[in-house]
Amino acid sequence: PFAGSLLAWFGADVIKVEPPEGGDPVRTWRQMHHGTSLWWYILGRNKRCVTANLRAPEGRDLVRKLAAQSDVVIENFRPGRMEEWGLGPEDLKAINPGLIMARVSGWGQTGPNSQKPGYASVAEGFGGLRYVTGFPDRPPARANLSLGDTIAGIHTAMGILAAVYHRDVKKTGAGQVVDMALFEGIFNLMESS
Repeated sequence: PFAGSLLAWFGADVIKVEPPEGGDPVRTWRQMHHGTSLWWYILGRNKRCVTANLRAPEGRDLVRKLAAQSDVVIENFRPGRMEEWGLGPEDLKAINPGLIMARVSGWGQTGPNSQKPGYASVAEGFGGLRYVTGFPDRPPARANLSLGDTIAGIHTAMGILAAVYHRDVKKTGAGQVVDMALFEGIFNLMESS
């Protein structure tokens, strides 16, 4: 969600697709204000929202129609889910060859861990951030915010912008797949630690 938020804050027309039953769960997480999460006010700002049941053919058809006229699709389902729905990169490329698809997951789309659940806290531990946070004589400390998610969102937005540059400025017209793993953003942040 943070990658889309960054792009929306800088003027991109972002359409957020939410499930019809209750919308995005972030709408009800953490501190509430007038029935809506303060976190949602941050992540949802400047986004237009629609609902689509991706488990139903009609919902998937709506996403195809949106993808046909979009520059970028950002998704963060487990690897393979979009392909199961007929919404994978090859499916969407057939209707929009210049489409950029950004895929965010715990471990990336391929590799030995790709099918494992991935969360910011796990990525922070695996990537080494928790090892250098806290005090040497105590267990690793959590920063009390989802750094793994936020760092992956920043990297995803940068990957999207690089793909847009390649397609539009270099005039290739070609779409790309941006594959961002939560743990890779943490590894990148760790520099020489």
